[in-house]
Amino acid sequence: MTSRREELLGRLHVAGREISAAAVMFHTALADLKGMSATEEKAVDLIDRFGPLTARQLAERSGLAPASVTGLIDRLERKGFARRVPNPDDGRSVLVELVAGRTAELAPLFDDWVRELHELTERYTDDELAAIVDFLGESATRQRRATERLTAP
Repeated sequence: MTSRREELLGRLHVAGREISAAAVMFHTALADLKGMSATEEKAVDLIDRFGPLTARQLAERSGLAPASVTGLIDRLERKGFARRVPNPDDGRSVLVELVAGRTAELAPLFDDWVRELHELTERYTDDELAAIVDFLGESATRQRRATERLTAP
């Protein structure tokens, strides 16, 4: 017989795998609707959240190899989602910024999911939400490190 903690840890592991798969499938479907790959859609998300980024910053935040990011930026430019602009802080580099209005096309595709997620949060106390936020944040940090290990030269 297993302890309650062992049971919960097992369920947490399964739930983590399920949410990972659901997120990949959601973002793949979303990207497909807009003629993008899931990687392109997530790059748009990163630029949307963090503002204009250099190619190096985009590589660091995405965990992709720098050589892959150059092609990614080229594709985002061709599809009209991003553009390269001079970096005002460093004349030797460029920033990748989003094309105004293009991300607004994506927002309505999130509406139902965001509404359902908001409804879900109503089930939890502030302390429980704080624990969930902590766990998800720490999980993301660890997953980024795992990605770095996989993509390291």
